[in-house]
Amino acid sequence: MPRSHYDVVIAGAGHNGLVAAAYLAGAGRRVLVLERLGHVGGLAVSARAFPGVDARLSRYSYLVSLLPSKIVKELGLRLDLRRRRFSSYTPAGGTGLLVDNEDAARTAASFEAVTGGRRDLDAWERFYAMTAHVARRVAPTLLDPLPGRADLRGIVGDEEAWRDLFERPIGQVVDERFADDTVRGVVLTDALIGTFADPAADLLANRCFLYHVIGDGTGDWNVPVGGMGAVTAELADVARRRGAEIRTGAEVLAVDPGTGEVTFRDVSPGGQDDGAEQVVTGGKVLANLPPAVLARLLGETPETPEGAQLKINMVLSRLPRLRDPAVTPAEAFSGTFHINESRDQLAAAYAQAAAGRVPDLPPAEVYCHSLTDPSILGPELRAAGAHTMTLFGLHMPARLFADPAAKREALARTLASIDSVLAEPIGDCLLRAPSGEPCLEAKTPLDLERDAGLPGGHIFHRDLSWPYGEEDGPGGHGGPWGVETAHERVLLCGAGARRGGGVSGIPGHNAAMAVLGHA
Repeated sequence: MPRSHYDVVIAGAGHNGLVAAAYLAGAGRRVLVLERLGHVGGLAVSARAFPGVDARLSRYSYLVSLLPSKIVKELGLRLDLRRRRFSSYTPAGGTGLLVDNEDAARTAASFEAVTGGRRDLDAWERFYAMTAHVARRVAPTLLDPLPGRADLRGIVGDEEAWRDLFERPIGQVVDERFADDTVRGVVLTDALIGTFADPAADLLANRCFLYHVIGDGTGDWNVPVGGMGAVTAELADVARRRGAEIRTGAEVLAVDPGTGEVTFRDVSPGGQDDGAEQVVTGGKVLANLPPAVLARLLGETPETPEGAQLKINMVLSRLPRLRDPAVTPAEAFSGTFHINESRDQLAAAYAQAAAGRVPDLPPAEVYCHSLTDPSILGPELRAAGAHTMTLFGLHMPARLFADPAAKREALARTLASIDSVLAEPIGDCLLRAPSGEPCLEAKTPLDLERDAGLPGGHIFHRDLSWPYGEEDGPGGHGGPWGVETAHERVLLCGAGARRGGGVSGIPGHNAAMAVLGHA
């Protein structure tokens, strides 16, 4: 078997592995990136999901919030990340709650129509002023060595904010601050994306909420022009220009933590090496992999996490009509469109899912990427008024899908949930592919486990951690940068690292800094 030595071997060419490769190669290190799939990008990719339909969907991850502008600047990334004017729209009977980032008066009128007064609007403004303060203080620490809990508390510098966001269940805080059930739900959804938790009792929901509001110090969720594939393609180009070697169709089979040997085989179609095992050695080995996958590669016993979402990708022939005459479909769907996500509806769905049942009325949210970035559609689709629509369903844990029939049930109930808040069935708006099939695909956690190698279909690789160090030692992903493992030569550089999750590049940056000895 051929052998060669690299300063760093990176397992996985998702966005974090590419960030690490770009930094390390730029610092003069000899870097090899091994990727099982035939393309780079991991789950941050664009794809033509429906044969004969010229639409490039961000099939898995779809928006950018956590990617720090510092990484973009330092790597010289050429990206167009567009801010969405409308933050969200939530149907409520014949009206709805519209949050317009550029028209405070319209937002106020919308709160008045839904809640009957200004009380919750004032509470909303106070609450998000508090989260904005925390975002400005915490975001810069994400690219520094891991602070301790007391250190971060001092950096936040606001005891009320620390108590309400870090110490008390976010559900209790929201109940106290807001009176309207719809408004409460809009706030709570950020605590439940990809996270199966009861926000009234579980601080895991707080962790999820924090990562949704601190992105790059603003919390803005921006649209990547060209789709997520444009982000990772640019990262791969930068890494290669700096000298990193990226090999796709290379499945890592084992990692020896003592010697740094990485065993892999060529699984690319028609690969020259015909599936033969090969071994390379890295002075450091960076795992842009879920911790459970890394454990298997190390010969250890993995812990399997559980993902909790239903992802539905669609191409529409036109936008659906709304019941609310004061808001256009283009306005409603260009931000986050909330579907049956009031506080009480979220709680009911959680209780049913925790009992092992697909929720009767699944909470979900959708947005149309093509309203902000029409470049992902071919000219004919753009001219015809077609749009992409991405749905993310909450409280859909992997445990529900052991029976294959559960996926059909979850899809049917989720589509019915959408229909319950629209003026017409979503099915009437689906584009048909040349084959006659509707342009709709659904991905459960078990689909992500099978198709993308995510144990339990967990999009964050495992439950999100606090953005500070705890007394759990290197084996618990503590340590100076939050990327260390129990093995000195092996570092995490993916979403499962501390301060991981989402499309951020933060773990990739931090693993590179750990290798380079920065402090």
